[in-house]
Order: sequence, then structure tokens, then C-alpha cells
Amino acid sequence: MAKFKGAITVNEDRCKGCNLCVVACPTHVLALQAKEVNNRGYHFAYMANAEQCIGCASCALVCPDACIEVYRVENH
Repeated sequence: MAKFKGAITVNEDRCKGCNLCVVACPTHVLALQAKEVNNRGYHFAYMANAEQCIGCASCALVCPDACIEVYRVENH
């Protein structure tokens, strides 16, 4: 049986830094960028611990602006 790991992309320009995805992540993958802001002036979400992502999509489900896409990548 194939094993999968997760990966996400965050549309940084649309993210308003609401922190809902960070709180929803069960494996603590996401964080808000502390020193950078997007073109709208918000601290945006990013994958702080990418290797921990399980692809559960909790972050994408709670994102009010649909800024997050979740992928499942097969481990070889």
C-alpha cells in the first residue's frame, strides 16, 4: 500500500493572516510569517514544518478566503 505525505500551497497575496489554519492544523505545520507581510499588509500563513504535513486538509477547510490548496504526494 502506498504511503502519502501532504503538501500545501498558500496564496500569500490573498491571505489575511486570520490564523484559523494555524489553529486547525493537528500536526502544527503552519505558522504566520512574523517578519514579512503581503501586498495587502498582512502577515501570511506558510509551512513552517513541511515534513510534518499529513494532507488532512483541515487548514483548507477553515480558510475563509480559500487561500490554501492541499496535495497528497506519494512517498517512494
